[in-house]
Formats: sequence, C-alpha cells, structure tokens
Amino acid sequence: MRLAYKAFNADLTCTMGRGTFQYEPGIWYEEKEANCVKNGFHCASNPLDCMNYYGSWDDHQFWIVEIDGDIDEDGTDTKISATKIRLYRRLNLQEFLAHAISYIYEHPALEMNQRVKTVNTEMTDTDKFVIVRNFKPRAMATKIGQYIGLIKENPGNRNEIEAAGLFYVDGINTKPYMWYDVEGREC
Repeated sequence: MRLAYKAFNADLTCTMGRGTFQYEPGIWYEEKEANCVKNGFHCASNPLDCMNYYGSWDDHQFWIVEIDGDIDEDGTDTKISATKIRLYRRLNLQEFLAHAISYIYEHPALEMNQRVKTVNTEMTDTDKFVIVRNFKPRAMATKIGQYIGLIKENPGNRNEIEAAGLFYVDGINTKPYMWYDVEGREC
C-alpha cells in the first residue's frame, strides 16, 4: 500500500471510463485492472498533477488516497492507476501546497508541473497561490489570503534544491504588493 493524491468534483464524484463514480471516505474500492490510459482508479504522486485534470481549487476537493493492488504508472507525468483505492484525508489549500512543495523538494530532477513558474511572478487577484522555482525565487501577492511557494535551486545544479518556503499572505507577516524571497523576507 502507498499514498498518492486525487482530485474530485465538489460532491466527491469523478469521471471514470464507464462514467461518473461516487466516492465516500474510508471505503476501499476495487477494479479488476489498472492501466493509466483506460481503467483503474487514477491518482498522482505529485499533488499538482491532480490540477491538470481538476484545475479549479474552489470547485473541487483534493485528497490523500491510499492505493494498493495492481499499480500502473503513466510515465508522462506522475499519473497512477491502481486496482484498489481508499480516500484517506482531505487537504486544505495550505496542506496541499506544502505536500506539492515537499514533492518537488524530494524529486528535483523530475519535470515539473506547468503550475510551477520558473520566472519570478506577480500574482493576480484571481490566483489562490503561486509556486516559483529558480536559483533566486521571488514572488508578490496582490491580496490577503493568497499563498506564496518558493523553491530555491542550487545555481550550479538545478537538480539540487537548497531551500523551500511557503508563506500565507496575512497582511501582517506577509503583505500584498511586496516581493518575498525563499526565507520570507521582503526584497
């Protein structure tokens, strides 16, 4: 058994090959076969890859799931198909981002999800979060309630992560319209 991440519609449904499937927390579900292209229960090793299929945070739920049985991995991104799955714990946005940054930190050589920016970024009012990864990451929020994730690469080896940080824009410790570095300092 191992842990992975899965996204759902707001009512804990998702689309499978046969149509819509309804989930409930804590129940093991089982399929006969697992193939990332055509069957099984789909999830991902990188939480951000779930957003490739369910893109809006507000309209979806994101969970840690337990998977078991026959497991097939995609090879394109971190998509997984398994014959057994159980919803383990729902993640709030801060937890989700912490898991995503941790995944990147632990797998720095893997191709990153499209939601990870490689240039320093100023968020828009509609953004919930930004994750910036480069050798001198900086980001600016535009309103209270947003999250800034920063991942600092080794300038001599981009496949080595030197530091990472996640900051909640509360208007006191982290403010809108200020640039922040990986240590949480204004810059």
